[in-house]
Amino acid sequence: MNFEALKGFHDPCFVLAENGTILKLNEAALQFFPPTKSKIIGEKFSKILAPASILKFEDEFSSSFKNNTSTEFEITMQSFDANIYDVNIFISPFISEKNGKRNILLVGKDFTSEKKKESEFLRFYTVAQNTVNPLQITDLNGKMIYINPAFERSSGYKKDELIGQNPNIFGSKKHSSEYWESMWQTISSGKVWLGEVENKKKSGEPFHTRLLVSPIIDETKKVIGYFGIHHDLTDKKILEKQLIHTQKMESIGTLAAGVAHEVGNPLASISALVQIVQRETEDSFIKEKLELVKKQITRISKIIRDLVDFSRPSDYELKSTDINDNLKEAIEIVKVGKKTKDINFISHLDESLPLVPLIADQVQQVFVNILINAVDAIAEKKEKFRNEEESFIKVTTSIKDATIKVVFDDNGIGIPEESLTKVFEPFFTTKKEGKGTGLGLWVSYGIIKSSHGDIKVESVYKKGTKFIINFPLNLIL
Repeated sequence: MNFEALKGFHDPCFVLAENGTILKLNEAALQFFPPTKSKIIGEKFSKILAPASILKFEDEFSSSFKNNTSTEFEITMQSFDANIYDVNIFISPFISEKNGKRNILLVGKDFTSEKKKESEFLRFYTVAQNTVNPLQITDLNGKMIYINPAFERSSGYKKDELIGQNPNIFGSKKHSSEYWESMWQTISSGKVWLGEVENKKKSGEPFHTRLLVSPIIDETKKVIGYFGIHHDLTDKKILEKQLIHTQKMESIGTLAAGVAHEVGNPLASISALVQIVQRETEDSFIKEKLELVKKQITRISKIIRDLVDFSRPSDYELKSTDINDNLKEAIEIVKVGKKTKDINFISHLDESLPLVPLIADQVQQVFVNILINAVDAIAEKKEKFRNEEESFIKVTTSIKDATIKVVFDDNGIGIPEESLTKVFEPFFTTKKEGKGTGLGLWVSYGIIKSSHGDIKVESVYKKGTKFIINFPLNLIL
C-alpha cells in the first residue's frame, strides 16, 4: 500500500503495528500531538484516545487483526490540548511491502460538528415538544412542516391534520388581508413579526394568541422557513370582556336613577288623571280603553322600580344569612304558581354552609327571579315542542376553596348561544313580547355584584340552563 497518497488527505490517517504503535501518520493527524513533540513514531495510538474509548478501540483493533477483516466504529479522540473529537474510525489490515508484516491502516473521519448540531437539535426538539407554548414551523410556501403537542392541545387539531396545510385552516377571518400581507412582507425580508391574532379551534371556539414569527436563516443568510411561537391570550381576552361588561353595567346603573326619576314623575301624573277620568265617565268604551292604559302604566312603573332597585345604593343592613333557608323560602314562593304543578323541584343543600353577611331579601329576590325564569323556560319548551319528558329544577349548594356555590339547573328550553352574552343586559329578554321586562337578570346581576359575588350562566338551546352563583367566604362576620 502506498501511504504517500494519504499524506495530503484532510482526514487523519495512521499506519499501526500489531501492538497498536504508530508507524506512519499524515499531516492531518499531527493536530493530536504537541507541535514540539519530535518523536511520534512508536507512540501508542491509545494515548490520543479519550479514556472511555480505549477498551472499545482495543477490542475492535484486536478483532480486526485476528480475523483479517475491515471494520468501522465510532470513538472519542483527545488532542494534546484536551480538545475532544468525535471520530468515525475505519481500520483495515494489510501486508507491508517492505517487510511482509501485517499492519493496519486507520482513517478517522471527524464528525464533531455534526454531532454537536445533532445534540443541539435534540435539545431544541425536547424543549419544543415539552413547552406549554404552541409552536409551528412552516416552509417558504407557508405549509406547516412541524407543530408541537402544545399546538395540538390549543388548536384541537391532530398533527396529521395540520402537516402540509396552510395555517389559514384555523383562520378566524377576523383579520384583513392587508394585516397578513404586512406580516408576510416583514418575515420575507428576514425580520421578526409580532402581533395578536384570533384563530379558530377545530371546535369553532376562538383561540386568541400573541404570535411571534421569526424567519429561519441558513449559513448563506437565506430565508429557508419560518418559526412561529404562540402565547395563549384566551383567558386574558375573557377577563377583558368581563371587565368591559362590568364597566358597562356600572355606567348603565348610574344613568338608571336619572331616567327613573324623569319618567316616574310624569307617569304618576298620568296615572292619577286616568283614575279620575275612570271615576267620572260612564262610557263603557272609554272605561275599557282607560283600563288598557292603566295596565301599561303599571308595567312602566314596574320597569322604573326595577331600575331604581338596581341603581340605588343599598341602605339595608347586612345580616348573617342562612343561604339554604333563603333558598327554601324562594322555592316555596315560586311553587305557588300555576305553571309549577308538573315540575319536580330537587334540592341538594349542603348543611355545613356557614352564615354569610348578606341582604337577605335582595338575595332572595335573585333566587326567586332565577327560579321563575326556569319555570317559564320549561313552560315554553312544552308549548313549542310538545315535550313530554319529566320537567325539573334542581338547586344545589356547596362550599369549596372559601367560596359558597349555588347552582340552579333546569331542563327548560335553554338560551341560544348568540344570546348568552346578553342575558345580564337591561331590557334584553328571550321571552315573548309582554312576558318580561328584561330587567330581572340585570337587577340580579347588580345585587350579586354588590354582595362581592359572581354570577354566570351556561346553557344549551333545547336542553336547559344552569345559573352558577358564588359568594366569597372572606366576608363572614
